[in-house]
Amino acid sequence: MTARGYTTDEFNKLDNFAVEPKVYVDSTPRFGFTEYAEKLNGRLAMIGFVSLVALELATGHGLIGWLTSL
Repeated sequence: MTARGYTTDEFNKLDNFAVEPKVYVDSTPRFGFTEYAEKLNGRLAMIGFVSLVALELATGHGLIGWLTSL
């Protein structure tokens, strides 16, 4: 019997042993041309695009103009 993360013995006393979590194996592939990879690439591209627009608004130059003016 478990009670809020602790186990109890047959005399209803709390044991100080940890309750083991349930283990599972996620067999979803996380590399290659998968849905997960495509979503991640799309999100990173959106962050990059918004960052470039913010840079252009802040400096008044595009990326090439900002890099060549240094």
